[in-house]
Amino acid sequence: AAFRVTPQPGVPPEEAGAAVAAESSTGTWTTVWTDGLTSLDRYKGRCYHIEPVPGEEDQYIAYVAYPLDLFEEGSVTNMFTSIVGNVFGFKALRALRLEDLRIPNAY
Repeated sequence: AAFRVTPQPGVPPEEAGAAVAAESSTGTWTTVWTDGLTSLDRYKGRCYHIEPVPGEEDQYIAYVAYPLDLFEEGSVTNMFTSIVGNVFGFKALRALRLEDLRIPNAY
């Protein structure tokens, strides 16, 4: 997934990208009892590249990869809801927009 990210003042773009990856996959602001049941590393989204948007101040494209095990097999609705469902109200960002989503053939 490619997100256009505008971090809040003082938030580095790398931190904003990592926060989007976490919040759109396994991240939460609260402690939940299931945290100890599974290895979250297996399900974490990862921000693997960030680049500035040409001609736009303080805007970046954050590229996030997600493991297929995070989603219900074959459910594009589940995948889309997981990726964009809760992340858009994230306080570390002034603005966030999903620019591109590529679904692998294996899904």
